[in-house]
Amino acid sequence: MKSVRPKKFLGQHFLKDLSVARAIADTVDACPDLPILEVGPGMGVLTQYLLTKERPLKVAEIDFESVAYLREHFPQLEAGIVEDDFLKMHLEHLFDGGAFVLTGNYPYNISSQIFFKMLDYRHLIPCCTGMIQKEVAERLAAGPGSKTYGILSVLVQLWYDVEYLFTVEPGVFNPPPKVKSAVIRMTRNKVEDCGCDERLLRRVVKTAFNQRRKMMRGSLKPLFAQLNSELGVGRDHSEFLAQPLLTRRPEQLSVSEFVALTNAVAAEMAR
Repeated sequence: MKSVRPKKFLGQHFLKDLSVARAIADTVDACPDLPILEVGPGMGVLTQYLLTKERPLKVAEIDFESVAYLREHFPQLEAGIVEDDFLKMHLEHLFDGGAFVLTGNYPYNISSQIFFKMLDYRHLIPCCTGMIQKEVAERLAAGPGSKTYGILSVLVQLWYDVEYLFTVEPGVFNPPPKVKSAVIRMTRNKVEDCGCDERLLRRVVKTAFNQRRKMMRGSLKPLFAQLNSELGVGRDHSEFLAQPLLTRRPEQLSVSEFVALTNAVAAEMAR
């Protein structure tokens, strides 16, 4: 089998530049000794350098052609090839329930979903590295006040320290994507308890940024309407919505302020 044709519906952009592949592989050195899971290995351009790390390696690949190519060209990896959809995998079964590093040249069409899954398995993933669209990387690393600061920024930075490592030009891929790419590294911080109801936090953050042009008081009105409906109450929240914090826009609130706001919303609904 000579090569695999990139499939648009899978968001495949195969990396061609070996120096970039080597640099991505080296990002896992920040978490030595841990096994590695690579998502979307394609034809193994990154895989070949991860194999030199001399630690357990598994690759998750949904494309049957890529799986066949990997089996033919990387026979030493046979037991580590997982033919499955990463988004549907039970990650606690991968390395006997142990922690691992997540990495890859991530499929562009599911990169955000990959990081939401990482959050669900943060107890198993102390380090996540890899290549994504530059826009998504900037969003992950952005701080309050930035136009790119958003849902992913808040929810990921609550649990991880994010590093934007370097930018990658479109020409190193087949086919070249229409946007630039970037390599990032996310390392678990010391937070063990987010300090609020995490489900409610996600709702507050998503509701706020879905209407990011509005002040927070305008963004939260539909959330309170939903919460009232769920609890079967007709409570008035105008006094709560009048507080000064809610005259700001969502991109102006820090992660800790979103946590505090979530606790305030919970207290408001409990009164």
